[in-house]
Amino acid sequence: MGVTARVALVTLCSAYLVVNVYARLNVLFIVVDDLRPQLSCYGYPNMVTPNIDNFATKSVTFERAYVQQGVCSPSRTSFMTGRRPDTTHVFDLKTYFRNTTGNFSTIPEYFKNNGYISQSSGKIFHPGIASGKTDDYPASWSFPAYHAPTEKYAIQKVCPGSGGTLYRTARCPVNVTQQPGGSLPDIQNADFAIQFLQNRSEDQKPFFLGMGFMKPHLPFRFPIEYLDLYPLSKVAPAPNPNYPLLLPEVAWSPWPELRVYDDIVALNVSFPYGPVPPEYALLLRQAYSAAVTYIDAQVGRIMAALDTLGLANNTIVTFHGDHGWQLGEHQEWCKHDNFEITTRVPMFVYIPGTTAPKAPPGQLFPFFDPFEALRSDYKAPAMTSGRLSTDALVEAVDLFATLSELAGLPVPPLCPPDSSQVELCTEGYSLVPLIRNLTTSPSNSSFQWKSAAFSQYPRPSATIQHNSDLPNLDDIRIMGYTMRTDEHRYTEWVAYDPVTFTANWTQVYARELYVHSSDPEENYNVADAPLYTQLLTQLSQQLRRGWRAALPAMAES
Repeated sequence: MGVTARVALVTLCSAYLVVNVYARLNVLFIVVDDLRPQLSCYGYPNMVTPNIDNFATKSVTFERAYVQQGVCSPSRTSFMTGRRPDTTHVFDLKTYFRNTTGNFSTIPEYFKNNGYISQSSGKIFHPGIASGKTDDYPASWSFPAYHAPTEKYAIQKVCPGSGGTLYRTARCPVNVTQQPGGSLPDIQNADFAIQFLQNRSEDQKPFFLGMGFMKPHLPFRFPIEYLDLYPLSKVAPAPNPNYPLLLPEVAWSPWPELRVYDDIVALNVSFPYGPVPPEYALLLRQAYSAAVTYIDAQVGRIMAALDTLGLANNTIVTFHGDHGWQLGEHQEWCKHDNFEITTRVPMFVYIPGTTAPKAPPGQLFPFFDPFEALRSDYKAPAMTSGRLSTDALVEAVDLFATLSELAGLPVPPLCPPDSSQVELCTEGYSLVPLIRNLTTSPSNSSFQWKSAAFSQYPRPSATIQHNSDLPNLDDIRIMGYTMRTDEHRYTEWVAYDPVTFTANWTQVYARELYVHSSDPEENYNVADAPLYTQLLTQLSQQLRRGWRAALPAMAES
């Protein structure tokens, strides 16, 4: 081949690559801290979440989505790398996977390496030591991660109290104009995301934008006017506010995360069980709801900007919580356990032209003012009966493979049993076959999917300690492995070695078994009931076989 021909071939190949990259779909990756499925579109009609509800009508709603550990950094490290905590070895808030485990590729890193502009706003990785004090920049992001200037006040004494004194309280409704900086972090982080979209709207290069909201994480600091949407007289108490029958002590979370706040200290709540007084529990539940609606408004602002800028027709959008949260259920607060209410999260995937028809700018995601709900003639966004939803068991660890396939990138291979030296692989499974079946053959009853979802939580001891909720890696002695099947949640608390990162399945401290058909709230542990002896044996064997055995038959081994 002559020089001219070779140059022509190189030029042609280069042109193809450029067109291929520029034709790819953008990605907006939304993560909400401590968000359980307490949304109107998930069956909470008293919640005012019109923007997320509207988004749900244009997306696939995953009714049973689970994270791999019920605390921020381990969960986020897991879904960002596509690997489970037993592989990342991240069980606390102080371990950075790149320094201690392996140089694993992350979702934004993979997209960046394939020609995308990647940018983070707010809390995507857990900030600080857990992400190298840089939010994993420059590995994951094209530019330094953006954090609102007002984030530095997030845990300061900025909550107004009696006599003009400022406190650090769990319940913290505020006048935004009187706050340090005159704003709040989630507002500023949303502002930055909108500005990023505006700057990208004329850019042909695809983007991956990670948008991480900090609320409704403690403290519940939000604009005070959102309380008007939830009169205390209409706030319901937890339906199951008592300690679960026959719950093993190792499974209990003493919720120290809540106990550090001034208003909780003033209640003189006993350790480790409490409870929080019923009247104050209602105030906390009211504040959580208000904080969720505050975030709904920020989500609405970003989605409206995406739409009006003409980007909604070529941008995949995912939305999920990093784990659930207990609001007095089981006499518990916060997360740090293996209950359904802690491991289950809301999850949506919007695919332009697939989950909703493409439309002119401004018609898909108009902004809904949540305060319209105060009008007597208010009508919430219609939750159409034909919207796409599935109760298939899915996991946050599935998002890496899913986004790769939707964007037309090679799907990372399934990780080998030891993937410590493998930079790119996943321990999740792409949701695309599930979505495809849902959109093309919704009545296909023969479609096979995962048989279980898996999560875990560490403990320093079988008895309750002050560090039971968040033991440092070196202090972990027990690992609670939990599995959610179609009908059951089964958990084994077994001995764990933090040096070799291995579980000793012969040393079982406790078991939990909840039958969801009769006990959806997981109030009755029947692991020791003779009636369930055979079932318990079967579930124990399934749990020990692990997540690989639960993958659909179509998965590669």
